[in-house]
Amino acid sequence: QKKKISNKMKLSSIIFAVTCVAAQAFGPTPQTSSVVKKVSSPALVNGLRNKAPASSSTLFRDQSEVRGGAVPGWNAYNEALDKTPITAKAMTSAVGFFLGDLLAQLFIVKSGLDIKRLVTLSIFGFIYHGPSGHYFYNWLDSKIEGTDGKSVATKVFIDQVFWCPIFMTVFFTYLGLANGDSFGVIGNKIKSDLFSAMQGSWKVWPFVHAVNFRFISTKHRLVFINTVQIAFNMFLSLLGSK
Repeated sequence: QKKKISNKMKLSSIIFAVTCVAAQAFGPTPQTSSVVKKVSSPALVNGLRNKAPASSSTLFRDQSEVRGGAVPGWNAYNEALDKTPITAKAMTSAVGFFLGDLLAQLFIVKSGLDIKRLVTLSIFGFIYHGPSGHYFYNWLDSKIEGTDGKSVATKVFIDQVFWCPIFMTVFFTYLGLANGDSFGVIGNKIKSDLFSAMQGSWKVWPFVHAVNFRFISTKHRLVFINTVQIAFNMFLSLLGSK
């Protein structure tokens, strides 16, 4: 029991720290007068804003102002998001699930590396989490525009009350099918663990998505989510392997 509590505290601390670091990484650096002059005619910025409802996102600022712009490959990643968004987001989620389960196995389970489980979860990120997240968040942002408090709260509510149980149900179903379980076994798994998974989500994601929907652009939502979700996927991988 003490070990479970300790693991939960570790995961909560990691998720909180990663959220803060991710938000800061994609946030703007302090402006100087020279920078203000440089971005006085933000034609590119306006063009990008037209592609995403979350127009106040700091990620649409000039790259000289954004710490995330200094990340190697960031420009190439943004090009991929524009040209092949589904593939780019699928790959992003595959990496997120891969790292989340790898870290869970190495630092929490500590019983040797289960390659099959690692590959299974990575594939889930690629075939479902990335593509479904692309369509869901694009749809949500198209229906509820703006980054004011009411809009953000509404999006968080929809995400956690409606999208969360759908996602978790698909997650458990996928793992069951990958393990060769019958639909009866999968149904029992969902009945026994779905609410626990949702409770775990409600302790973390309302805060994360408040930051997400307030500050992050539509096209960058999944890379932000996956940055945080590396820690949350540790929880999912442990729950899914019970």
